[in-house]
This record gives sequence, C-alpha cells and structure tokens, in this order.
Amino acid sequence: MFEEGQLYSPVTQHADGRVEVHLGADHPGVTDPVYRARREQIAAAAIAAGGATPPRIDYTDAEHEVWRIACAELAPKHARSAHSEYRCAKAALDLPTDRIPQLTEVGDRLRPLTGWTYVAAPGLVALREFYGALGRRVFHSTQYLRHPSQPLYTPEPDVIHEVVGHANQLASPRFARLTAAAGRATRRVETDLAVKAIADVFWFTMEFGVMRERGDIRAYGAGILSSFGEMDAYRHMEFRPLDLAAMATIPYDITTYQPVLFCAESLAELENVVGGFFDTVDDESAASLVRERAHA
Repeated sequence: MFEEGQLYSPVTQHADGRVEVHLGADHPGVTDPVYRARREQIAAAAIAAGGATPPRIDYTDAEHEVWRIACAELAPKHARSAHSEYRCAKAALDLPTDRIPQLTEVGDRLRPLTGWTYVAAPGLVALREFYGALGRRVFHSTQYLRHPSQPLYTPEPDVIHEVVGHANQLASPRFARLTAAAGRATRRVETDLAVKAIADVFWFTMEFGVMRERGDIRAYGAGILSSFGEMDAYRHMEFRPLDLAAMATIPYDITTYQPVLFCAESLAELENVVGGFFDTVDDESAASLVRERAHA
C-alpha cells in the first residue's frame, strides 16, 4: 500500500534557512555536488513561494536538453501505446518539447481547457494537502529535473513526470474530472485508512492505469506515460479487471516496474467504477473495502 514519503527525496529547511535535499544512496545524483546544489536551489525557491505563484526557474541548457531527450523518446511511444483520450489532450495542451515550460505557463495552458492550475512543491507534499488541492483543481508539482547522466530514468517524480505525465492527462476534461473527484473524496473522509485507500486506487488508475481500446491495451496513467522504460514494460505485465478492493490494498513496490496493472474495458467503465468510488467513498465504506479484501 501507498506510504507517505516513499516517492520523493526528503527536503529539510534548517534553522539558518539552508535547504537540504536528502537523496537516496542509489540516486544517480547523490555523489554529484553540482546536481545536489541545484536541487536545493530549486527546492528553496518553491519553499519561498509558499504555494503562491510558482517561482520562475531559469533552467540551464543541460536541463533543457534532458527535457528534449525525454520528449523526443516518449513521443513515438505515446503515438503507439497511449490511449486516444491522452493523445488528444496532449495535442490540445501543446506543451513545448524543445524547452522546459514554467509551471505558470502550464497552468495558463490548462486553465481554459479544464480549469486546472499548478503550484510549486519542493518535494513531498502530505497526502491530505496534495489530494485536498486536487479537489480544488490545483496540482502540486516539483520543478527539478532528473540527473543528466540518465535522462530517461528517474527514481522519483520530477518535472517531466509532473508535466508530461500529469499535465497532459489533466488537459482531458474526463481525466481532469476523475482527478478532481479523488481530491474531493480526500477532503470528505477523516480516517487515514480512507485517505490511503483513495490514494492507492488513484495509484493504480491515474498513475498506472491501462485501458482497452480497439483491441489493444493502451496506457493512460501518468506514471507509465512519463516513463521511457515503463512504456515498453507495461505490455508484459499481468492485467486484471478493475477491482476496487484489490487496488485499495494490494502491496506494490515503486522501485520496480509495476507487475500487476488493472485494466478498464473502456473510459466509461473507468468513470463508472473508479469515478463512482471517488464520488461516494466515506470512512465506513473505505473500511469495509479493506475488510472485504482481508477476508477474501
């Protein structure tokens, strides 16, 4: 099940104001002092913004090159394997592929399409805060880039994941409604168990969801669509039908490709099953869902 803090490198602001990003021992940038300093500079800017207008980041040529490589490599995979709802939304949003867009630009492009906007996050945002903001159609996004030595890999969500994956997804009115519904559900419930159940269903759908379309299984989850490796690997995984109890409770490891994926038969089924869950879940029904799986 989802646990807070496992997706992002922790960020600490010390008493003297210094911001420190704690990279894991296996992070590609852990021994690179230039990269670490850059991560801390970008995190400090997000902290200073305090959830208001995202700070402008003057990205370097090397950072723009990482973005260009990722976009160029993902484009043919999207054309071949992304669900048409995502592809149409991506075309409507029309983000630049030759440079990293500022989060203000992402919001300016999203707002007239689906009413969403972006704010900057230094790293981890607490579950209730992150999902609560989704209920207001506000997305907390990191602004840092993955290490330049591995432009097609990141051990944590970076701006490529947050924008190529999620912003393009949020340009779809139907995906945008599902995401907002998950946020409203989180604001409605009180128990941590219910919040985790919502987050886990979100993980297996809006992050790592797949869907049948014209006889093929196509990806719509942001975690797949922003990952070069996952775009190829997902086709070899175990596909199961949508199962709310399983999605809300099944253990998973974010450090490897997801071995089990839940496949919707159609966008309408996704909206009915998962959207219906987000629209109606409360503390009692979430607890019942977890008990149902425990006794299965």
